[in-house]
Amino acid sequence: MTEKLEAIVEKFNKIEASLMDPDVISDTNKYKELMKERKGLLPVAEKYSEYKRYKTARDEAQELINSGDQELYELARSELSESEEALKRCEGELKVLLLPKDPNDDKNVVIEIRGGAGGDEAALFSYVLYRMYCMYAESMKWKTELVYCNETELGGFKEVSFTVSGEGAYSRLKFESGVHRVQRVPETEAQGRIHTSTVTVAVLPEVDDVEVEINPADIKFETCKSSGAGGQHINKTESAIRLYHKPSGIVIECQDERSQFKNKDKALKLLKAKLYDMKRQEQHDKIATERKSQVGTGDRSERIRTYNYPQNRVTDHRIGMTLYSLDAFLNGDMNAMIDALITADTAAKLSAEEE
Repeated sequence: MTEKLEAIVEKFNKIEASLMDPDVISDTNKYKELMKERKGLLPVAEKYSEYKRYKTARDEAQELINSGDQELYELARSELSESEEALKRCEGELKVLLLPKDPNDDKNVVIEIRGGAGGDEAALFSYVLYRMYCMYAESMKWKTELVYCNETELGGFKEVSFTVSGEGAYSRLKFESGVHRVQRVPETEAQGRIHTSTVTVAVLPEVDDVEVEINPADIKFETCKSSGAGGQHINKTESAIRLYHKPSGIVIECQDERSQFKNKDKALKLLKAKLYDMKRQEQHDKIATERKSQVGTGDRSERIRTYNYPQNRVTDHRIGMTLYSLDAFLNGDMNAMIDALITADTAAKLSAEEE
């Protein structure tokens, strides 16, 4: 581990020196690239520096103990104990920092929510989840933007797509992909019986043009009027876009913007994200051992969470965590659950590294 850390620090120092070079400073793209790389290496460089300070303190305390100086013995023994404890903590933190980082963690995301089993009740809960993610994004100072929605007469969503933009958006939201189950009494249920419905959520990282190549000849665009149950998504002009990608069979609709150009741009962004996700999914399926070091980010059909209204309970089945604060959770207070998912995923990856 020490050799790897020394190599990282050496690379970090070289980047620091390069950032002072006038030629690099004048090259905006190169400067941005190096700053991004520096940001990724900084936590490791700082933690390793802290580790070496504690190591020096431990060695000095051990020398004092070995010197036989009785006056300093107790002080040195206390210093040795504290330094060894701090070293152990730093070593654990460095192991986590050295884990291979998901290259998508810093990216913005596209979230797609679709009603599953349960008809209107599933569509209504799709809206609840959309609202929950928007409120969570707001609490994180992220920006959300609607791409497409298919509304029902009761105010639910058969389907809704939207983007979330902000630092670390994918790293916090990637564990939301999967089947979400809701148990509650629908407003239309006269006898008060609890119904179970499902909603599927897909979280896709936004990708750059260089990561996905699309042949314009493979795309067919159609214009149409915005559809929906009413409200702001209805307009009389044919500004909505329907995109067909012939090789993959992907169909995307985008209707939120008033201009065809903006809707076309959003549709292309979503297509790139979907194609990139398909490629990642193929890789994921080929590497079976990957599944052992991930907390449910690969299988779209996996039931990941249950929202139980009568018990005010939300349970994540992957980590066995239950919170009895459903109201707050649906209002965007999701950090406790997301932190636990990240911790479990990190622990699984550390375990896989040690095998």
